[in-house]
Amino acid sequence: MKNITRKCNRILLSLLLGGTVLSSSCSRDFLTPDPLSFFDPEATFNTKSGLEAALAICDRHLKLYWMTDHGEVLSLGTEYMFSELMVAAATDQLNMMADIATMLSPTSDDGNANNIGRTNSLWYFWDETYKGIMNANTILNYVDDVEELDEATKNRFKGQAYFHRSFRYLALVFQYGDVPLVTRLLDVPKRNYHSTEREAILQMITENMEFAVEWVPNQSEIGLIGMVNKGACRMLLSKCYLAMGEYEKAKEQLDILINQSGYSLLQGDQFGTFNDGGEPQTWPITRNVIWDMHRAENKLRADNRELIMGMPNRGASAESFVQMLTMRVLYPFVFDNRVQAKDGRQALLNIIRSNADYNPEYDYMRAFGRGIATFRPTRFQMTDLWRVNGVMDETDLRHSSEAGNWIRMEDYKVNNKASTEFGKPLVLRNPDNGALLCSDTIRRWFDVPHYKLYLDDPINEANPNSNGYQGATNGGNADWYLYRLAEAYLLRAEAKFYINPSDPTIKDDLNIIRQRAQCSELYTGTVTIGDIMNERARELYWEEWRNVELKRVSLCLARSGRPDEWGNTYNLENFDKQSGTDNAGGSYWYQRIVNYSMYNKGVITIDATGNNRPHYRMDKKNMYWPIPNAAITANRNGRLSQNYGYSGYDPSVPKWDNWQDAVADEETAE
Repeated sequence: MKNITRKCNRILLSLLLGGTVLSSSCSRDFLTPDPLSFFDPEATFNTKSGLEAALAICDRHLKLYWMTDHGEVLSLGTEYMFSELMVAAATDQLNMMADIATMLSPTSDDGNANNIGRTNSLWYFWDETYKGIMNANTILNYVDDVEELDEATKNRFKGQAYFHRSFRYLALVFQYGDVPLVTRLLDVPKRNYHSTEREAILQMITENMEFAVEWVPNQSEIGLIGMVNKGACRMLLSKCYLAMGEYEKAKEQLDILINQSGYSLLQGDQFGTFNDGGEPQTWPITRNVIWDMHRAENKLRADNRELIMGMPNRGASAESFVQMLTMRVLYPFVFDNRVQAKDGRQALLNIIRSNADYNPEYDYMRAFGRGIATFRPTRFQMTDLWRVNGVMDETDLRHSSEAGNWIRMEDYKVNNKASTEFGKPLVLRNPDNGALLCSDTIRRWFDVPHYKLYLDDPINEANPNSNGYQGATNGGNADWYLYRLAEAYLLRAEAKFYINPSDPTIKDDLNIIRQRAQCSELYTGTVTIGDIMNERARELYWEEWRNVELKRVSLCLARSGRPDEWGNTYNLENFDKQSGTDNAGGSYWYQRIVNYSMYNKGVITIDATGNNRPHYRMDKKNMYWPIPNAAITANRNGRLSQNYGYSGYDPSVPKWDNWQDAVADEETAE
């Protein structure tokens, strides 16, 4: 599988070296051989600068998981759809992936990047992740032959490539389970791969990350922000240790990150430069550290000591910037007659600054963007998640409308001057007769964590006739966090839980984050895994890969025997091999979904075009996504293992149970 679209990789690298980056995906058929291209990698990667170019592609492609996928879909939304925090919300699309239990199959992933009706990016995760593995393998394949490098520098390149490959394999084994292991570039086509078991891949990447932690320099020695550094390697290694059940080793790495690596949580009332949020007369921001630390212009500052590794995304060129349309994809769809005032008139108009009667007090498009809600948060994410000790924490800055960090629908005021309700807050139901004033509460009525998702839109800001603010457009700034120290505290709390759930210091690792957010409710007693995962959801929304993390924790609970917040324990032999949509059994991932989300609660009737009775369902078998049929059929001289519960599943299909044998077999091409 070294030949994963090798031609495509060669062309991609050559174009980058020439100042251009391909924006389209390479061939989906990553197992299919193709002829050698004109591009000669031996001539490109025999120098330090050639390896640095390949590493730059690896770094750049990390951010694509958060920031791309054709405008109306952000790839990371798929990760959140497979969690308790978010669901698909484009209710006018007949193929909206709501009934995942029924819709998800090996052939349902058509990979049509231009299908605007698509509301998931499953195809993208498979393709992009193997592309990233290929790019990392390119560095590993050539680095030893670069004569100008000493051993320490070669090992640095290897460690940084190991990070990129391990980051992607850690995601693959929790999204897809047992997958093909690709570690090298082959000289001849290979079409006889076998899947490699999750445990074997975890063992390999853990060993790789131990090497990386030893050889990759600290950020202070690297200089350029956005490159893999020792802190990022230590963070990823800690996750590998957790997945492997090496909880003491994970805690040791996290202790070093927290106490000995020069990082510290941002504290105080403010940080960096202040961004007023676009239109302060419509939506004033009371400056606070939570708002400031999540502004794109502050994330990668040299004095941000919480930053472990970030993803630069700014500038006007394709090489440096990818649009991140959070305010298009993740905000409610409010500017039409399906959100009404009490008198039946359209409540919210999309007003523009060039209008003679423009009033900046009601410019919600400029303050919040012109949302279409491809995805929406669950009720749990908006409300009960914020309860601690059974009490709604009213002072948590991460959930504060008063500070301007959080938007509730009632915070909008009717801006249609033709309405008798002009200037009054929106209401969901007419208080006089109880009539629903929003005809689609899935897509058009939900809260937004504004402090996380607001981004300046420079193109539309420069145009007074614009009615389409969307987020970070060309020339903007959408720098994002990959890892920051807050997650290290949360991971350490988790490691302590597996070691000894009665450890009284677990709560301290959660409370230090809560205190920074000015929470009034702190943890005082024994902390559950649910408390830890809830704090992750509050702190790391749209930063972590929520689906991957829930499934990693599912494995940790099954391996450790520790109970979840409901007292359930899980069996390592079958936690990921069950099916059904009832409330009993399955994995911790499944229990979070059925207890906290909209899934498996019955049909929802709404008034929208086409799909007016969405049924949100998740199956226990959806613990893993199906291996794409295109990959299985392309591997025509071998047989990849399909996951439990999907068409083609056969437990007798042979798989590699150790990574060394899988690597050795890569040279056996048929």
